[in-house]
Amino acid sequence: MRVKKAVIPAAGFGTRMLPITKAQPKEMVPVVHKPVIQYVVEEAYHSGIKDILIITGKGKRAIEDHFDRTDVNKHNKYLDELDRILNEVNIFFVRQREIRGLGNAVSYAESFVDDEPFALLLGDTITLPPCTKELIDVYNKYKTSVVAVEEVPREKVSLYGIVSCKEIENRIYIVDDLVEKPSVEETPSNLAILGRYILTPEIFDCIRETKPGKGDEVQLTDAMKILNTRERIHAYLFKGRRYDIGNKIDWLKANIELALEDDEVGKEVKEFIRGLEFD
Repeated sequence: MRVKKAVIPAAGFGTRMLPITKAQPKEMVPVVHKPVIQYVVEEAYHSGIKDILIITGKGKRAIEDHFDRTDVNKHNKYLDELDRILNEVNIFFVRQREIRGLGNAVSYAESFVDDEPFALLLGDTITLPPCTKELIDVYNKYKTSVVAVEEVPREKVSLYGIVSCKEIENRIYIVDDLVEKPSVEETPSNLAILGRYILTPEIFDCIRETKPGKGDEVQLTDAMKILNTRERIHAYLFKGRRYDIGNKIDWLKANIELALEDDEVGKEVKEFIRGLEFD
């Protein structure tokens, strides 16, 4: 079956971005011309997906408002581009009634997904070029769940979900195990899950069987460990750029790098940076 649906969890509190996110969703934090969530929706669209479910929660109404048709009578190329995409996609919303982890958030997508494979894109992460398109190519070849990974410094593995795996061809691996935030001494590798997945609908049974952990949260990584005992999971090593806009350093890096590449503001930003004096 083709991957025709995307699920975007966007219900988290955004505590790492406080006080920026005190009164606005972290997914609405701007990166140059657009909020983060728009980059994510555009990634799904440019990956050939037209049906998108965004999982929101308390205080996230601005996300729904952003994807209404534009009610501004002034020409703006960025709004025009968004409206063009909105004419071609169907965006649905559901609210996670309480924040109980990523696995619990994904469970709200079961009726939307039905019995089809689907793309899962974290709503606070930008990937360039679109990682989801590359994952779909891997899924089309192997017809299994696929998780995108990236190489991280070994001293930072405790910040991520890590995969234990063996390479079967260039940048494609068979997953042996998934470990949530291991210590440097115990980590099986330095390949970290980066927030992009293709999942089969069997994941929902696995989520139901996953026991809540710290904070009574149901972790997707734990559910995928169960899934991995029932069907094969592949990992794909993404070589593009990934920005985790859930933390301030990556948010600043994304704004600087994407602004430098932008046709409208890039020249002035470069001149400004050249004029700065550094110690």
